[in-house]
Amino acid sequence: MILVANTSMFVIMRQAKKWPAALLLATSVFVCLLLSGCESEQPKIVSHQGMTMGTTFTVKWVSSQSPQSDTELNKLIDNTLVDINQSMSTYIPDSELSILNRTPAGEFLSVSEPLAHVLALSKKISVETEGAFDNTVGPLVNLWGFGPDGRVVKMPLQSELDSVRDRVGYDYVKIEGTQVVKQRQSYIDLSAIAKGYGVDVLAELLESHGIENYLVEIGGELRARGLKPDGNEWRIAIESPTNAAERTIQRIIAVKNVGIATSGDYRNYFEEEGVRFSHTIDPVTGKPINHKLVSVTVLMPTCAEADALATAMMVMGPDKAFQFAQAHKLNVFLIVKTDTGFEEKMTPGFNEFMVQ
Repeated sequence: MILVANTSMFVIMRQAKKWPAALLLATSVFVCLLLSGCESEQPKIVSHQGMTMGTTFTVKWVSSQSPQSDTELNKLIDNTLVDINQSMSTYIPDSELSILNRTPAGEFLSVSEPLAHVLALSKKISVETEGAFDNTVGPLVNLWGFGPDGRVVKMPLQSELDSVRDRVGYDYVKIEGTQVVKQRQSYIDLSAIAKGYGVDVLAELLESHGIENYLVEIGGELRARGLKPDGNEWRIAIESPTNAAERTIQRIIAVKNVGIATSGDYRNYFEEEGVRFSHTIDPVTGKPINHKLVSVTVLMPTCAEADALATAMMVMGPDKAFQFAQAHKLNVFLIVKTDTGFEEKMTPGFNEFMVQ
């Protein structure tokens, strides 16, 4: 059994009738490989894992190729993740994104096609969600202590919020091909879409090597294609928010050919005078969200879309998020806090993925 750290999902190779407590508490992503004894020429699941983007990643694929070919693919995966991180991290001082953030307002900067693509996709989703998703929210994220500047334990002053909000707004970033210009000294944070994009790039890398059955995960964002060697779909468990000290399963879904992302506010927060401040910042108010929606899981063709939309719907809150999902015919699963516990809400399409 291989254990991989994660934030909001379990990855399941086979559903058991009973879940040992130690297995549930060990990690929020776990994969059971039940292929021992298979001959080398038979299809097998190959696993590669490590650290990237400040979190863990796991890549699994069904392979019939030689061990040497799988090893070479491992190296390609590692190199690809290094390239993405070097392009889109706010924690690396000389990354493309860090350079863009330091570029003066009004000055065009030529960026790589991958970064331009993610910026353009971010803006598209910002427009669709009416600003609930906004990659210029970075200064507010930092002000509240959830960015690379480090944790704070005190609520910012209103004057500080007003000053920072003047720099926040997705419309302040203009993209013309690979040319990017900021109309204000905006700070761009791609943490709500970069992991999903990384998942998509790794999926495309596997497919370019003829691999048609795989599961890719970075920090809880996933993309699945095809089937396992036993002919079953990949199974993913959505984490329950009932106990932040323990990690347990809320629901299990069976997936293939889809990107999966979950956003939640029940782990990353700080408290001041009994008030809990979520790490999810509303770009409009400049403050952490304050509603009853605690978790959103989104299924989309690409993980980057799912990643960004999950964040946007967390900002929206339960009612608006559900209405948005219905209007756009999205496959979405919500967990909403009530006076007596938690309520599940899902769109009709999502119900089809549920494992009973």
